[in-house]
Amino acid sequence: MRGRLDNASPIRETEYMDALAGVGIGTGAAMDAAAFVVELTEGLEQVLRRLTPEDTLRAETDGDLTVESLLLVALRNELEATEIAARWMATTPEVEVKLAFARQIGDEAKHYRLIQERLRALGVNLAGFNPLAKGYGELYLYLTTLSDMVERIAAAQFTREAIATVWNAQFIAFCERQGDGETARLYREVVQVDEAFHHELGKKLLARYATTPEQQAKARAAVSRTLELAEEMQNLYVRQGMRHAPGC
Repeated sequence: MRGRLDNASPIRETEYMDALAGVGIGTGAAMDAAAFVVELTEGLEQVLRRLTPEDTLRAETDGDLTVESLLLVALRNELEATEIAARWMATTPEVEVKLAFARQIGDEAKHYRLIQERLRALGVNLAGFNPLAKGYGELYLYLTTLSDMVERIAAAQFTREAIATVWNAQFIAFCERQGDGETARLYREVVQVDEAFHHELGKKLLARYATTPEQQAKARAAVSRTLELAEEMQNLYVRQGMRHAPGC
Protein backbone atom coordinates (compact mmCIF):
# COMPACT_ATOMS: atom_id res chain seq x y z
CA MET A 1 0.00 0.00 0.00
CA ARG A 2 1.16 3.53 -0.52
CA GLY A 3 2.14 4.81 2.83
CA ARG A 4 5.78 4.78 3.87
CA LEU A 5 8.37 7.29 2.71
CA ASP A 6 10.37 6.10 -0.29
CA ASN A 7 13.59 5.83 1.73
CA ALA A 8 11.99 3.94 4.60
CA SER A 9 12.63 0.27 5.18
CA PRO A 10 9.82 -2.08 4.12
CA ILE A 11 7.62 -3.25 6.96
CA ARG A 12 7.46 -7.02 6.95
CA GLU A 13 4.66 -9.30 8.11
CA THR A 14 6.23 -9.95 11.52
CA GLU A 15 6.27 -6.21 12.16
CA TYR A 16 2.58 -5.98 11.30
CA MET A 17 1.93 -8.79 13.76
CA ASP A 18 3.94 -6.95 16.40
CA ALA A 19 1.90 -3.80 15.82
CA LEU A 20 -1.36 -5.70 16.01
CA ALA A 21 -0.26 -7.47 19.18
CA GLY A 22 1.13 -4.24 20.61
CA VAL A 23 -2.33 -2.86 21.38
CA GLY A 24 -3.16 -5.73 23.66
CA ILE A 25 -4.22 -8.50 21.31
CA GLY A 26 -2.77 -11.62 22.83
CA THR A 27 -2.32 -15.03 21.31
CA GLY A 28 -3.54 -17.21 24.14
CA ALA A 29 -7.09 -17.84 25.32
CA ALA A 30 -9.90 -16.28 23.34
CA MET A 31 -11.01 -12.85 24.47
CA ASP A 32 -14.53 -11.53 24.18
CA ALA A 33 -15.24 -11.21 20.45
CA ALA A 34 -16.43 -7.62 20.64
CA ALA A 35 -13.35 -6.60 22.63
CA PHE A 36 -11.18 -8.53 20.18
CA VAL A 37 -12.58 -6.53 17.25
CA VAL A 38 -12.08 -3.24 19.10
CA GLU A 39 -8.44 -4.05 19.75
CA LEU A 40 -7.91 -5.46 16.26
CA THR A 41 -9.30 -2.20 14.88
CA GLU A 42 -6.94 -0.19 17.07
CA GLY A 43 -4.03 -2.24 15.77
CA LEU A 44 -5.11 -1.80 12.17
CA GLU A 45 -5.47 1.96 12.59
CA GLN A 46 -2.06 2.11 14.24
CA VAL A 47 -0.46 0.36 11.29
CA LEU A 48 -2.30 2.53 8.77
CA ARG A 49 -0.99 5.63 10.56
CA ARG A 50 2.55 4.24 10.30
CA LEU A 51 2.08 3.63 6.61
CA THR A 52 0.59 7.02 5.80
CA PRO A 53 2.90 9.69 7.23
CA GLU A 54 1.99 13.28 6.48
CA ASP A 55 4.86 13.65 4.01
CA THR A 56 3.24 11.19 1.62
CA LEU A 57 0.17 13.42 1.25
CA ARG A 58 2.15 16.24 -0.37
CA ALA A 59 1.54 17.04 -4.01
CA GLU A 60 3.46 14.63 -6.24
CA THR A 61 3.33 14.62 -10.02
CA ASP A 62 5.62 11.87 -11.28
CA GLY A 63 6.00 11.31 -14.99
CA ASP A 64 2.74 11.07 -16.90
CA LEU A 65 0.62 10.52 -13.81
CA THR A 66 -2.98 11.43 -14.66
CA VAL A 67 -6.44 10.89 -13.25
CA GLU A 68 -7.19 8.74 -16.29
CA SER A 69 -4.23 6.41 -15.78
CA LEU A 70 -5.14 5.93 -12.14
CA LEU A 71 -8.77 5.23 -12.97
CA LEU A 72 -7.61 2.46 -15.30
CA VAL A 73 -5.79 0.92 -12.34
CA ALA A 74 -8.98 1.32 -10.32
CA LEU A 75 -10.90 -0.78 -12.85
CA ARG A 76 -8.64 -3.74 -12.16
CA ASN A 77 -8.97 -3.27 -8.40
CA GLU A 78 -12.76 -3.10 -8.61
CA LEU A 79 -12.99 -6.13 -10.87
CA GLU A 80 -10.77 -8.20 -8.58
CA ALA A 81 -12.85 -7.16 -5.56
CA THR A 82 -16.05 -8.13 -7.38
CA GLU A 83 -14.67 -11.49 -8.43
CA ILE A 84 -13.26 -12.55 -5.07
CA ALA A 85 -16.54 -11.73 -3.33
CA ALA A 86 -18.40 -13.77 -5.94
CA ARG A 87 -16.09 -16.76 -5.42
CA TRP A 88 -16.58 -16.59 -1.68
CA MET A 89 -20.33 -16.13 -1.82
CA ALA A 90 -20.66 -19.47 -3.60
CA THR A 91 -18.60 -21.30 -0.96
CA THR A 92 -19.92 -19.68 2.22
CA PRO A 93 -22.68 -21.59 4.01
CA GLU A 94 -23.68 -18.89 6.54
CA VAL A 95 -26.50 -16.87 4.98
CA GLU A 96 -25.59 -13.65 6.83
CA VAL A 97 -22.05 -13.71 5.44
CA LYS A 98 -23.20 -14.91 2.03
CA LEU A 99 -25.45 -11.85 1.80
CA ALA A 100 -22.61 -9.59 2.93
CA PHE A 101 -20.53 -10.86 0.04
CA ALA A 102 -23.53 -10.36 -2.26
CA ARG A 103 -23.78 -6.72 -1.16
CA GLN A 104 -20.10 -6.25 -1.87
CA ILE A 105 -20.39 -7.85 -5.32
CA GLY A 106 -23.07 -5.33 -6.22
CA ASP A 107 -21.18 -2.35 -4.82
CA GLU A 108 -17.84 -3.18 -6.47
CA ALA A 109 -19.55 -3.87 -9.81
CA LYS A 110 -21.34 -0.53 -9.46
CA HIS A 111 -18.00 1.21 -8.86
CA TYR A 112 -16.59 -0.45 -11.98
CA ARG A 113 -19.46 0.83 -14.13
CA LEU A 114 -19.26 4.34 -12.68
CA ILE A 115 -15.50 4.50 -13.26
CA GLN A 116 -16.03 3.30 -16.83
CA GLU A 117 -18.53 6.10 -17.36
CA ARG A 118 -16.15 8.65 -15.88
CA LEU A 119 -13.30 7.49 -18.10
CA ARG A 120 -15.49 7.79 -21.18
CA ALA A 121 -16.51 11.29 -20.10
CA LEU A 122 -12.79 12.11 -19.85
CA GLY A 123 -12.34 10.95 -23.44
CA VAL A 124 -10.75 7.57 -22.81
CA ASN A 125 -11.56 4.89 -25.40
CA LEU A 126 -12.12 1.63 -23.53
CA ALA A 127 -12.83 -0.50 -26.59
CA GLY A 128 -10.93 -3.76 -26.17
CA PHE A 129 -9.57 -2.77 -22.76
CA ASN A 130 -9.15 -5.70 -20.37
CA PRO A 131 -8.12 -4.66 -16.84
CA LEU A 132 -6.92 -8.21 -16.14
CA ALA A 133 -4.83 -8.57 -19.30
CA LYS A 134 -1.64 -8.71 -17.25
CA GLY A 135 -3.07 -11.18 -14.76
CA TYR A 136 -4.31 -10.95 -11.22
CA GLY A 137 -2.52 -9.10 -8.45
CA GLU A 138 -0.71 -10.77 -5.56
CA LEU A 139 -3.30 -9.66 -3.05
CA TYR A 140 -6.12 -11.21 -5.09
CA LEU A 141 -4.14 -14.44 -5.46
CA TYR A 142 -3.61 -14.57 -1.69
CA LEU A 143 -7.31 -14.02 -1.04
CA THR A 144 -8.17 -16.96 -3.30
CA THR A 145 -6.21 -19.25 -0.94
CA LEU A 146 -8.43 -18.43 2.04
CA SER A 147 -11.03 -21.08 2.77
CA ASP A 148 -11.93 -20.11 6.32
CA MET A 149 -14.81 -17.66 6.65
CA VAL A 150 -13.24 -15.63 9.46
CA GLU A 151 -9.99 -15.29 7.49
CA ARG A 152 -11.95 -14.05 4.50
CA ILE A 153 -13.84 -11.45 6.50
CA ALA A 154 -10.69 -10.27 8.27
CA ALA A 155 -8.61 -10.01 5.10
CA ALA A 156 -11.10 -8.49 2.67
CA GLN A 157 -13.94 -6.66 4.33
CA PHE A 158 -12.17 -5.65 7.52
CA THR A 159 -8.64 -4.90 6.25
CA ARG A 160 -8.66 -4.37 2.49
CA GLU A 161 -11.65 -2.05 2.67
CA ALA A 162 -9.98 0.02 5.43
CA ILE A 163 -6.88 0.30 3.26
CA ALA A 164 -9.06 1.33 0.33
CA THR A 165 -10.45 4.29 2.25
CA VAL A 166 -6.89 5.53 2.87
CA TRP A 167 -5.87 5.12 -0.77
CA ASN A 168 -9.09 6.72 -1.97
CA ALA A 169 -8.65 9.74 0.30
CA GLN A 170 -5.23 10.29 -1.27
CA PHE A 171 -6.69 9.83 -4.74
CA ILE A 172 -9.46 12.34 -4.00
CA ALA A 173 -6.85 14.89 -2.91
CA PHE A 174 -4.88 14.22 -6.09
CA CYS A 175 -7.97 14.70 -8.26
CA GLU A 176 -8.72 17.99 -6.57
CA ARG A 177 -5.15 19.20 -7.15
CA GLN A 178 -5.59 18.30 -10.81
CA GLY A 179 -8.82 20.27 -10.99
CA ASP A 180 -10.99 17.19 -11.52
CA GLY A 181 -13.77 17.86 -9.06
CA GLU A 182 -16.16 15.42 -10.73
CA THR A 183 -13.92 12.38 -10.18
CA ALA A 184 -13.21 13.56 -6.65
CA ARG A 185 -16.96 13.84 -6.04
CA LEU A 186 -17.56 10.32 -7.39
CA TYR A 187 -15.06 8.86 -4.96
CA ARG A 188 -16.06 11.02 -2.01
CA GLU A 189 -19.83 10.57 -2.32
CA VAL A 190 -20.11 7.03 -3.67
CA VAL A 191 -17.00 4.87 -3.49
CA GLN A 192 -15.79 5.98 -0.06
CA VAL A 193 -19.25 5.59 1.44
CA ASP A 194 -19.49 2.01 0.21
CA GLU A 195 -15.97 1.06 1.30
CA ALA A 196 -16.57 2.43 4.79
CA PHE A 197 -19.79 0.40 4.96
CA HIS A 198 -17.94 -2.77 3.92
CA HIS A 199 -15.31 -2.21 6.61
CA GLU A 200 -17.93 -1.64 9.31
CA LEU A 201 -19.80 -4.73 8.15
CA GLY A 202 -16.56 -6.69 8.43
CA LYS A 203 -16.19 -5.52 12.02
CA LYS A 204 -19.70 -6.67 12.87
CA LEU A 205 -19.17 -10.07 11.27
CA LEU A 206 -15.86 -10.60 13.07
CA ALA A 207 -17.55 -9.76 16.37
CA ARG A 208 -20.12 -12.45 15.59
CA TYR A 209 -17.86 -15.21 14.29
CA ALA A 210 -14.30 -14.70 15.64
CA THR A 211 -15.06 -16.23 19.01
CA THR A 212 -12.39 -18.90 19.59
CA PRO A 213 -8.62 -18.64 20.05
CA GLU A 214 -8.12 -20.36 16.70
CA GLN A 215 -10.48 -18.02 14.86
CA GLN A 216 -8.96 -14.94 16.43
CA ALA A 217 -5.45 -16.11 15.55
CA LYS A 218 -6.55 -16.68 11.96
CA ALA A 219 -8.07 -13.21 11.84
CA ARG A 220 -4.87 -11.60 13.13
CA ALA A 221 -2.74 -13.48 10.61
CA ALA A 222 -5.07 -12.58 7.73
CA VAL A 223 -5.03 -8.90 8.67
CA SER A 224 -1.23 -8.95 8.86
CA ARG A 225 -0.70 -10.66 5.53
CA THR A 226 -3.21 -8.43 3.78
CA LEU A 227 -1.45 -5.32 5.06
CA GLU A 228 1.91 -6.62 3.90
CA LEU A 229 0.67 -7.48 0.41
CA ALA A 230 -1.15 -4.16 0.10
CA GLU A 231 2.06 -2.30 0.90
CA GLU A 232 3.94 -4.33 -1.68
CA MET A 233 1.26 -3.54 -4.26
CA GLN A 234 1.38 0.16 -3.56
CA ASN A 235 5.18 0.17 -3.66
CA LEU A 236 4.90 -1.37 -7.14
CA TYR A 237 2.59 1.47 -8.12
CA VAL A 238 5.17 3.96 -6.82
CA ARG A 239 7.91 2.38 -8.94
CA GLN A 240 5.59 2.71 -11.92
CA GLY A 241 5.00 6.39 -11.14
CA MET A 242 1.45 5.87 -9.81
CA ARG A 243 1.61 7.13 -6.25
CA HIS A 244 -2.08 7.88 -5.87
CA ALA A 245 -3.77 4.75 -7.21
CA PRO A 246 -7.21 4.33 -5.61
CA GLY A 247 -8.36 1.26 -3.75
CA CYS A 248 -11.48 -0.87 -4.21
